[in-house]
Amino acid sequence: MPDQTYIIYTDGGARGNPGPAAIGVVVKGPGMEKKEYGQYIGETTNNVAEYRAVAFALHKLKQLIGSEKAKESSVKMYIDSELLVKQLNGEYKVKEATLQELFLEIWNLRLDFGSIAFSHIPRESNSAADRMVNWALDREENRLV
Repeated sequence: MPDQTYIIYTDGGARGNPGPAAIGVVVKGPGMEKKEYGQYIGETTNNVAEYRAVAFALHKLKQLIGSEKAKESSVKMYIDSELLVKQLNGEYKVKEATLQELFLEIWNLRLDFGSIAFSHIPRESNSAADRMVNWALDREENRLV
């Protein structure tokens, strides 16, 4: 069977904490062009934006490749939030109620894929996802002017 590994970079950010927030996602995989997404998500915190980016990315990948292919795929997710990675990998507890709901959503999404690995990367290695966050925030800001 050919390699079915998908690489995803995610980022979430708020201007102010809480403040206007957005998510950024970059998806790469076998037989697909690189996909980049940026989406404004309203007023929230950095941590919520980071979680929402991961959930969005998993939903989007499943939509792109289909349920059957997802079950046979491995996903490598690269995230610049060390807190988020440690929570998703079970090293830290998730204490905040809003984050617990998002954690459970992601935990359930994991079941749709063969395997998912969450890895922390330095912020400078996550520039494409970060660029999509800022693109979405700038677009929203300009829309309001």
